Amino acid sequence: MKIDNTVKSVGNTPAGEQRAKATGQVNAASPGGDQVQLSSLSSGMKQAEQAIANTPVVDQARVDEIKQAISDGRFQVDANKVADGLIDSVRQMLAAQPTQT
Repeated sequence: MKIDNTVKSVGNTPAGEQRAKATGQVNAASPGGDQVQLSSLSSGMKQAEQAIANTPVVDQARVDEIKQAISDGRFQVDANKVADGLIDSVRQMLAAQPTQT
């Protein structure tokens, strides 16, 4: 059996053009004649990425509050809560491991 290594181009078929129009895709042509199609979702993705980038990873006000509580001696550690959290973490890690045969 011989495998044909040629690639068949579907190009801009009428059905493909209709689908692009129906989904709100935008065509942009480069000087070389190449085309890039971006859907309307791409602008939404860009906005979402910007919102995520502008969201702080750390709640600095909460960090400052905890630091002040530690400095004042008001910060209390609940050993049971810490232990429960550690046990839950280990359970999750063990559950995520693939079973060995």
